[in-house]
Amino acid sequence: MKNTRSASQFALCIENRDCDDLDKRKIYQILPDEEAAQEGYLRVVDESREDYLYPESYFILVELPRKSKDALVVAN
Repeated sequence: MKNTRSASQFALCIENRDCDDLDKRKIYQILPDEEAAQEGYLRVVDESREDYLYPESYFILVELPRKSKDALVVAN
């Protein structure tokens, strides 16, 4: 079984212009998407509980303790 919880990345939202499903000052789970990253986007699990692409500039990547990651990771 793949350990996705410890490999999960998270980011703090610092901008939400024209994005109804993002809240500023909230931490979101980031899913791997190399192609999107090359274009300047992050794949984010937003308030709709779905993953969408948002501009990378809307976020700051944050490193969280394992317990925090476990609590925040979205169940697949």
